[in-house]
Amino acid sequence: MQQDAGYYVIRKQAVPEVLLKVVEAKKLLESGKVKTVNDAADSVGISRSSFYKYKEDIYEFHDSLQGTTLTLTFQMNDEVGLLSYVLNLIAEFGANILTIHQSIPLNGVASISITIQVLPTTRDVMDMIDKMEKASGVHKVHISGRSATFA
Repeated sequence: MQQDAGYYVIRKQAVPEVLLKVVEAKKLLESGKVKTVNDAADSVGISRSSFYKYKEDIYEFHDSLQGTTLTLTFQMNDEVGLLSYVLNLIAEFGANILTIHQSIPLNGVASISITIQVLPTTRDVMDMIDKMEKASGVHKVHISGRSATFA
């Protein structure tokens, strides 16, 4: 029976702790702060077998995004300067805005769709989304599309 190799995007708070520790162990190894898998596993408090079991199955979302386009969808209050804030935030994080679609606000709320290109210099997209969601008047940002960027 062939297993589906699909992917899911889930928030960090929903990821089991052992998987987050595997990511931390991989970072320790990549940075050279530790020399061996055993040292990395010990440092984060997991077994070597857990590390080897999951090391190919978990990675930080930002690392997998470079060279892709993402479509972000959300609702936003119809307030002066709020869309400008979001667009400036995207620029501040170093992503390239490809398209912007905004509906006419109904009951003071507009639906927004922004497609961005994630560049090698783009900072952590999940941090950007988190900062967007914390802005008063921006409601639940979703990644509704992802595709490869062709040069």
